Amino acid sequence: MKLSFKKLGSGKPLLILHGLFGSADNWQTLGKQFAENFTVYFIDLRNHGQSPHSDEWSYGVMSEDIKELIEDEGLDKILLMGHSMGGKVAMQFTISYPERVEKLIVVDIGPKKYPVTNQFVIDAIDSLDLGTFKNRKEIDEKLMPMIPDYGTRQFLLKNLYWNEEQKLDWKFNYPVLKEKIKAVGEVTPMPSTPIEIPVLFVKGEKSDYIFSGDIKLITETFPHAKIVTIPGAGHWVHADKPMEFFTSVNEFLLQ
Repeated sequence: MKLSFKKLGSGKPLLILHGLFGSADNWQTLGKQFAENFTVYFIDLRNHGQSPHSDEWSYGVMSEDIKELIEDEGLDKILLMGHSMGGKVAMQFTISYPERVEKLIVVDIGPKKYPVTNQFVIDAIDSLDLGTFKNRKEIDEKLMPMIPDYGTRQFLLKNLYWNEEQKLDWKFNYPVLKEKIKAVGEVTPMPSTPIEIPVLFVKGEKSDYIFSGDIKLITETFPHAKIVTIPGAGHWVHADKPMEFFTSVNEFLLQ
């Protein structure tokens, strides 16, 4: 699949993969900082943002999408960073094509299997009849009791657009994401041979996605993995503490 992406800067290619219900736009501010040293690719994964929709949606096919993109761009080795679901895609790609990855950054997700953590978002979206709303503000007010966190609501509302019938609609492929929501937490397969590249896992201190008990599996999967914790950050580490996040990741990339 030909993914939608933007690129900025010059230097080694740094591909950034967003999380579930996200898009490349979520990384614009930080990406501009990384673009001072790298050619940054802001990528919409399939069924998200401006990329095509498909009934086929798994970490395997999303990994192949990334392979197609780097081949189309004539890239050899890449720097790869992904947050949450995007981190799972990044791990899958690295395990499938370790020779194509120079360094890997995984943001607040591990290779283990996760339970469904986004059901409350599915329930909230299901409660909406988008065709009855005149603007985003009305949708925000409807979502407020089900999603009290302002940041999470704004994150979702960024995905709204006016369709050809001049009605508000989601950019992401909601029916497929809803149907396959359990697949988001699938375990990352173990590599057949050790992944001998530098890997950085970035955890939010307030997040419950990576525990100390997960370190064994992380290092078994990626023997050269380093784990850093960003104080005061939750699951959206890069949004909660952008300066601290940028400093940690940029230092790792420039080593």
